[in-house]
Amino acid sequence: MSKKIYLDYAATTPLDKRVLKAMMSYLKEKFGNAMSFHLFGKETEKAVEKARAQIADLLDADPEEIFFTSGATESNNWALRGLTKKGDHIITSAIEHHSLKETAEALQKEGREVTFLKPEENGVLALSKIQSAVRKNTKLISIMFANNEVGTIQPIQKTGEWLKKENKNKKNKIYLHTDAAQALGYLNCSVKKLGVDLMSISAHKIYGPKGIGGLYIKRGAPIKNLLFGGEQEQGKRPGTHNVAGIVGFGEATRILIKERTKNAKKIKKLRDSLIKKVLKEIPHSSLNGSIKRRLPNNANFSFKNVEGEGIVLGLSLKGIAVSTGSACTSGSLEPSHVLLAMGKGPLEAHGSLRISLGKYTTKKEIDVFIKELKKTIERLRKISPEL
Repeated sequence: MSKKIYLDYAATTPLDKRVLKAMMSYLKEKFGNAMSFHLFGKETEKAVEKARAQIADLLDADPEEIFFTSGATESNNWALRGLTKKGDHIITSAIEHHSLKETAEALQKEGREVTFLKPEENGVLALSKIQSAVRKNTKLISIMFANNEVGTIQPIQKTGEWLKKENKNKKNKIYLHTDAAQALGYLNCSVKKLGVDLMSISAHKIYGPKGIGGLYIKRGAPIKNLLFGGEQEQGKRPGTHNVAGIVGFGEATRILIKERTKNAKKIKKLRDSLIKKVLKEIPHSSLNGSIKRRLPNNANFSFKNVEGEGIVLGLSLKGIAVSTGSACTSGSLEPSHVLLAMGKGPLEAHGSLRISLGKYTTKKEIDVFIKELKKTIERLRKISPEL
């Protein structure tokens, strides 16, 4: 096979050429520190604030509520650590990204109380479970907007609406955070509509550069610093601004606002065709997660008696990139914590495959992928001990 096929957009997206073009001058001649008072600094400060306004526009927020970070991992850490203290109770789900799940586990050892809620079999968390988990000392609810492995969309807006009513009768407010890294490219992430107090976002999931992300913090939310040593980002997130990355994030956001609906429609059509063909043409295959409450670019399957790692390696030899789950755990041979939480057995969880499409995916690529997937699974099943 001569042409490589990339079907791992949930791990990262290729940099849009328009984004690279916007970044180039800030990688070369416009190199000033955005905190400097001279003309070089003022030039880059202006670019940083333009990007902040572009991202605020996408999130339906005020620019002053957008704080740049190194990515969604840092944002998730900041949200949980910054808003809670020893003795506080955190409600989250058992299917969160590792950057949030492992932060919550660390905080639990440090004296916070944490409840990890399991979703239904379709990967969607019931609002009633969130409501039932609330305690007197509950300080934060953190539920991801869309799952990175199975693409299921969680009831964030309903949670926000309920919490607004709940907080009216509470002395100590409960705050709502969502990791929207996967959702940003496909769903309406208006913080006002969703009713969230904090939102984690990342540029490299929307055809922007790696190493730059953000945390929306609603004005008045009592969040403490995660880092110290500078006055950047209103003194809340010190460190020299990644100006080129920030500019790229802003440009990726500008493009997303214009093209999201069109791209999502095209991608969903390809994804639906892929799911239909895989389930029809490959015996003992099943789709993981809800088909209705799902990101339009995600398809996650389990194949009986085949390990996901074997499929990934087999397809990679053919020039096709897919994954078994989160890119952050690609070095781990542990079964997916997401699928286990959904009630799948270890063998099913080990035999899972995540295919995630993007705006550059073509029908021809999907056809080639399915053809090679069938061959790979047939070959692996022949050497498998049982079916």
